Amino acid sequence: MNKPFIIGIAGGSGSGKTFFLKCFLEHFKPEEVCLVSQDDYYVPVADNMTPEENKLYNFDLPHTIDKDHFMADIDKLMHGESFTKKEYTFGNPNLVPKMLEIKPAPIIIVEGLFILHFNDIADVLDMKIFIDVEEDIALQRRLKRDLIERGYSHDDVMYKWINHVVPAYKEFLLPYKGECHKVIVNNGHVADDILAVTEEISEELRGLLKRN
Repeated sequence: MNKPFIIGIAGGSGSGKTFFLKCFLEHFKPEEVCLVSQDDYYVPVADNMTPEENKLYNFDLPHTIDKDHFMADIDKLMHGESFTKKEYTFGNPNLVPKMLEIKPAPIIIVEGLFILHFNDIADVLDMKIFIDVEEDIALQRRLKRDLIERGYSHDDVMYKWINHVVPAYKEFLLPYKGECHKVIVNNGHVADDILAVTEEISEELRGLLKRN
């Protein structure tokens, strides 16, 4: 089996990683690409927390991720093996976690906040993409998501943003921006703009895969 091409997609909260990935995946057939998300490797502590404990707990630190399990699953895909993983639901009692079956593919996408900070993971990435956004736009997206989708109060969202999200971004992600092959500015969240960028990257990837 040929070595898969591994793409790392990193960006802070509210950068639009999910939107970018959705557009990117539209350029490929399901069997051509697989996705491994850092979010599914949180150490499961939220299920046993009170709402107050959840508000104060800092999920934006590297030790909240089971890095060894994360890397082990990436390694399985690199060697042509499938795996199953329980979806992480951020402690939301209204969501029933799914069992995800991840199958190997010629293109592996690894996404998350700490993928460039974790050396073992960063070292296997063939292409690193940084999704950039202005801080005030990222905050508005975070507010919209957490107030509506996760049921947090405005005060709770702002507490986490000021004390957890921004410091983590500046310490564990921003220093690696200069190492990335591509920096995508996603201030507008405009579908046509992102589709154009993802089309360009997908064509580049197809060229690389044909040569391998």
